[in-house]
Amino acid sequence: MTVRHFLSTQDYSRAEIDALLAQAAEFKRSPQGQQLAGKSIALMFFNPSMRTRTSFELGAFQLGGHAIVLSPGKDAWPIEFEMGTVMDGDTEEHIAEVARVLSRYVDIIAVRAFPKFVDWQVDRQDKVLESFAKFATVPVINLETITHPCQELAHALALQEHLGDLQNKKYVLTWTYHPKPLNTAVANSALMIATKMGMDVTLLCPTPEYILDERYMDFAKQNAKDNGGSLQVSHDIESAYRGADVIYAKSWGAIPYFGRWDEEKAIREANKHFIVDEAKMALTNHGLFSHCLPLRRNIKATDAVMDSPACIAIDEAENRLHVQKAVMASLISQSSGGKSGLGF
Repeated sequence: MTVRHFLSTQDYSRAEIDALLAQAAEFKRSPQGQQLAGKSIALMFFNPSMRTRTSFELGAFQLGGHAIVLSPGKDAWPIEFEMGTVMDGDTEEHIAEVARVLSRYVDIIAVRAFPKFVDWQVDRQDKVLESFAKFATVPVINLETITHPCQELAHALALQEHLGDLQNKKYVLTWTYHPKPLNTAVANSALMIATKMGMDVTLLCPTPEYILDERYMDFAKQNAKDNGGSLQVSHDIESAYRGADVIYAKSWGAIPYFGRWDEEKAIREANKHFIVDEAKMALTNHGLFSHCLPLRRNIKATDAVMDSPACIAIDEAENRLHVQKAVMASLISQSSGGKSGLGF
């Protein structure tokens, strides 16, 4: 049977997402459990982490499981992901062996691997994550690559806690300035989960160059259609903010300039005024503000916004722990074979 992974929320129905959120809420009320008793998860970090590593290690422990943290190239051998390559460079072993060996040891493999930021047509293939999913015989969880589905669930749970039913609530995903061009993962994910929850979503960005990859725009359009919400793109700050119930801020680089960031820098520098401040929040419908963290204060959002009662970023960060426990417990409960890889 086919192993089911947690790579993207687009692979999950609205009903399945609702069930994960309900389970996460239950774990928030009752943190301890034995759903992972005798089970283990390998956390593969190709990039730094604070919230993700801490919340997954603690989550596994609180459910009776054990987490093993590996950083390929640091405390584990560098891994090759290209098929048919002659491995005469720095890599020591191939993903075809790595994923299958780990599958004999652990019950879940989780992977964090950011894009290389050189060629989007290469990065959008998500080769590291997809290769683990291809060769592993146990479930694979996306810890953030070109999407961040665990952050999506934490965000949705925080919004439900503060707003209740999210249907047709006005949601603004706003680009914000950052001195470096960042990954589009959280922006892609915010767009997908907000539309999947039936919200009326506005993608606010300075210029058309900052519109997200068509794959995620198309997913969002379909989600909105399927769930009774809407999606629009705006480059006008005032109209986007006016009457909003939620402002979600994120920085990301413009895809048309991918790998040519010196050319993109001038556009970013000209739009520092996209910072989330008190004046903009005053236009909202007593709106909530959030961010995935880490956040550079007084660059992406002002101190006043971050320290206001409207800011639910800490609630969202806490919810990473609860939603990830729900994901792990769900994958384990559906798995009939564990290490044997019999699937779901």
